[in-house]
Amino acid sequence: MGTLASAILGDLISRSVSFAVDRCCHRWRKPGGLEDAPQRLRRVLLRLQAVVEEADRRRVTNQAMLRQLQLMREGVYRGYYLLSAIKRQGVHEVSSLRDRSSFALSLFNPAKRLRTTVSARTAPASTAPEDNGREGEVEAELQEVLDGLERMASDMKELAVFLSCYPPARREPYSGHLWLENRMFGREAEQEKIISFLLGPEPAGAEDPGVLPVIGRPRVGKSTLVEHVCLDERVRGHFSLIVFLGQGDIEDGKLSPHLGLEDNGTIKHRDLDPARKSLVVIELVRDVDDNTWWRRTMSALRGRRTTPVSKIIVTSRSEKIASFGTTQALELKPLPREAYWYFFKTIAFGSADAEDQPELASVCMEMADLLNRCIISANLFGVLLRANPCCQFWRRVLNGLRHYIRMHLLHFGEHPSDLLLMNGRPIYLWRLPMTDTVLTAYHSYQACSSQEHDLPKITLNEVQIGSARPRGKFEVLAWRSRIPPYYSYLMSCQVQTSSSFLRVPPMNKRIQHRQPRLNSL
Repeated sequence: MGTLASAILGDLISRSVSFAVDRCCHRWRKPGGLEDAPQRLRRVLLRLQAVVEEADRRRVTNQAMLRQLQLMREGVYRGYYLLSAIKRQGVHEVSSLRDRSSFALSLFNPAKRLRTTVSARTAPASTAPEDNGREGEVEAELQEVLDGLERMASDMKELAVFLSCYPPARREPYSGHLWLENRMFGREAEQEKIISFLLGPEPAGAEDPGVLPVIGRPRVGKSTLVEHVCLDERVRGHFSLIVFLGQGDIEDGKLSPHLGLEDNGTIKHRDLDPARKSLVVIELVRDVDDNTWWRRTMSALRGRRTTPVSKIIVTSRSEKIASFGTTQALELKPLPREAYWYFFKTIAFGSADAEDQPELASVCMEMADLLNRCIISANLFGVLLRANPCCQFWRRVLNGLRHYIRMHLLHFGEHPSDLLLMNGRPIYLWRLPMTDTVLTAYHSYQACSSQEHDLPKITLNEVQIGSARPRGKFEVLAWRSRIPPYYSYLMSCQVQTSSSFLRVPPMNKRIQHRQPRLNSL
């Protein structure tokens, strides 16, 4: 009798537990729940990506279609980023990704990211209500992204029909990473904005040419963007002469209305049609302190009778040139975080699928967050990782990069790329081999394609992985771009003996002493 009662009681408990578990898990198994949403998101991303890639193969000129395609690209980047974040961190660790289009710097600044990581490691474990709330936020965010992309996919039938009406652009049958490495990435909207300015009509009665300032931090891609604009067939068909002028070509009265533009600058395009006008691109490396210099430049360009100048593009890292423009300045910012992750992931994995290697994808995602959205760093590290598709090697590179950035943030309060490019200050470079010497970069510069024969034979990757061990002062080739204007980026380096200043203790032992400094970022 006691055995029968125990059996009945055990069966009742088992049924009760099963009922409770089913009730708790029902919302995850229901259609559209978190369990099903990633698969639906993956399917809709494949559909949207197919349309975006097809659009990249065609010469689309309709402005409304271009805006729609840009929104579609941003949605694809955001969707893939969300999928990777969920797979990397799990539902209990993914924070809300709402309003990602604004890309809050507090989440993406490596200094603040390190502080967040430290506080997360030292904080007590989350309670169950907090975990449930976080799960709800992730589910809501995932569903919001999914609903938006599915609406976009349902409206793209007409877009696909219109795309077939545009002629195909020449494209080599590259795999994904080669296609990205050989084209300008993520600047489609900015390119079309500049082209629209160049092809637009001149204001009636205007005596001065139209001026568009393009502003952005060093190495953000200003020269690359303008070069691609000038290579566009629509622009070349509109202007009979396209000339690039450097700051040295127009200083000290070198630019004169009595001399041809070809006598001062570099000709990018010329034909024999006298009816069309000319385009001048001025690249400023240094700040311009007053407007006197600009007035002299405009006077020299305005007084030309042969191939008169109708449009001018001025590029600079200084916001002061915004006052030179006859239209609103174009500010070129670093790529959004989702787009940068998509680019870096494609370069690092090559023809392989990142979803098939979640451990490598997790390492790659953390590394992308540390690179400060620098395109040169993405190419530099991406090629290094692709050549060594080994999780152990990738983690060694990640640990070295994390230590290297942490050291600069603790000692200097700035990311190393900002120190070198923005302020011209020396930085310390990471290396895989553990040695008693320190590799320092104290200057970075670029060389044009005509100087290719004078480039150093040693690459930065070779020095960092230890296959080349130069001594003293030397020059290294950091990266050679495969797209116009085909710049090569170089560094002046030096190997020095290490000092106690560089022995950085673990983050949790130093962070409390440096916290005020980091918060000032």
